[in-house]
Amino acid sequence: MKIPLLDLGPQYTPFREEILAAIAHVCDSQRFILGPGVEALESEVAMLLGIEHAVGVSSGTDALVAALMALDVGPGDEVVTSTFSFFATAGAIARVGARPVFVDIDPKTFNLDSRAVAAAVGGRTRAIIPVHLFGQTEDLETLVKSLPKDQVDIVEDAAQAIGARFKDRFAGTVGTFGCFSFFPSKNLGAFGDAGLVVASDAERADQVRRLRVHGARPKYHHAVVGGNFRIDALQAAVLRVKLPHLSTWTRERRANAARYRMLFADAGLGGDIGLPYESPDAFHVYNQFVIRTVRRDELRVHLTKRGIGTEVYYPIPLHLQECFASLGHRRGEFPNAERAALDTLALPIYPGLSEAEQSYVVDSVAELFSETKNRATGTTTG
Repeated sequence: MKIPLLDLGPQYTPFREEILAAIAHVCDSQRFILGPGVEALESEVAMLLGIEHAVGVSSGTDALVAALMALDVGPGDEVVTSTFSFFATAGAIARVGARPVFVDIDPKTFNLDSRAVAAAVGGRTRAIIPVHLFGQTEDLETLVKSLPKDQVDIVEDAAQAIGARFKDRFAGTVGTFGCFSFFPSKNLGAFGDAGLVVASDAERADQVRRLRVHGARPKYHHAVVGGNFRIDALQAAVLRVKLPHLSTWTRERRANAARYRMLFADAGLGGDIGLPYESPDAFHVYNQFVIRTVRRDELRVHLTKRGIGTEVYYPIPLHLQECFASLGHRRGEFPNAERAALDTLALPIYPGLSEAEQSYVVDSVAELFSETKNRATGTTTG
């Protein structure tokens, strides 16, 4: 059996004709940059999240960059964020000339340790970027309460968490800005790069709209320097077809996660495999289903031989990346993140994954551990 880490077919094949018709409509209109289709997508996502303003941009990375630029974050400023995230989280900080201040993670959720954040906030801190990693929201209530009285702006990295909630608040809607990615592998994926910035404040959102067109207003008049952060109308068209099905795909991901838990329990792997923690106050959307084991690398090789796709998110914490060597961090400084980099492994969780396929995944995991136990006891299988 061949099971990829991600199969986008089930999100495309049933809607192929509708998607192609939407693309054809854009082609016939010959309006490829921004325009009414983008405005409609922005309105529909804002309505889904229960927030006033949404601004389509060129990628999740550019969403973070544009948000920081809108806050006038730059040289001499510091931005506190997680050391365990996709590179764009810290890369965006560096791109605007600010200094990333890394903190460790909560070992259960993989999200920021709020106490570490409070300790890292200083006189130069302009913003905090919490990351809702793997589809589970950060507890922003606790994080905000832990901060000093002089509040800083919060820019939520919700790239992996569209539709996720903590209590009654959607990921991306608590901070000054929320940043989303529509990279094809995300729960709501485009046919290329695309992203979105949301805000409850009209003036803040308008700053991002201005920045995404090189800061021009009116056209060819530039009071500020922005960037080319525009979302393509073609990507907006694809996303608008997919958006009504997001809740169904989320239910499937959550059902797959629940089935994995049952299958792992039935296989008696509780002592060998750590399953994802789900906060009782969180609505996890499972962009990734990440297990933990001290035999991670061995397990990954074994699953690859069995035709099962996996991925390591992320093998090197950001504080140990070569490009940030000048910050002076050392191995051992953020132990929870460093441990996660060594023992986490993402398994297939996509909508359309069958019960038989999930059983094959868990049986394959169990096979590795049972072989080891049999060797230890001198028994054989078969």
